[in-house]
Amino acid sequence: MPLYDFRCRACGHEFEALVRPGHEPGCPACASADLERLLSSFAVSYKEKTQAAAKSKRQKQATQAHRDNIAMEREIEEHRREDH
Repeated sequence: MPLYDFRCRACGHEFEALVRPGHEPGCPACASADLERLLSSFAVSYKEKTQAAAKSKRQKQATQAHRDNIAMEREIEEHRREDH
């Protein structure tokens, strides 16, 4: 009896359901049988989660540093214009 991920086409609710042979699941939110079976997510190790979080943090910091550098360059240019 496999466990599948579903999205209800009627209300958009996403859920997991244990599917038994000959038994179609229904949406627990609205009881609709109009369901879309989703691709199941895979288990990710703690190390992979940590690495992904660190990479995301570095990318956000790099983006912010780039924006800060641009703002600083604009400010320096404005001060140069004021001095001359």
